[in-house]
Amino acid sequence: MSRLTTAHVLTLLDGSNGYLVYYDVSSVCLGCVLMKQGKVIAYASRQLKVHEKNYPTHDLKLADAMLSLNILRTYLYGVQVDVFTDNKSLQYVFIQKELNLHQR
Repeated sequence: MSRLTTAHVLTLLDGSNGYLVYYDVSSVCLGCVLMKQGKVIAYASRQLKVHEKNYPTHDLKLADAMLSLNILRTYLYGVQVDVFTDNKSLQYVFIQKELNLHQR
């Protein structure tokens, strides 16, 4: 995290090659970072809403993935993107027979 707090200027886009999107959830917020060649291009975060604090982990991870890709979508059109997370809880979504309202 020190890289985000000490960086004075974010890297400019050069258009080609792929990007990396890292996202993570804490007990109080959702956040994501868009990187290219080890340099931060953009980042975003927001606090959890009151009702979201009661969501299970896999629902929060899914919400963060959607937030990340929605906010960063202008950077991601037409380029290869690798998305990373630190949790395997999203595998639960793929084996579930019925999805709840949040997962749909």
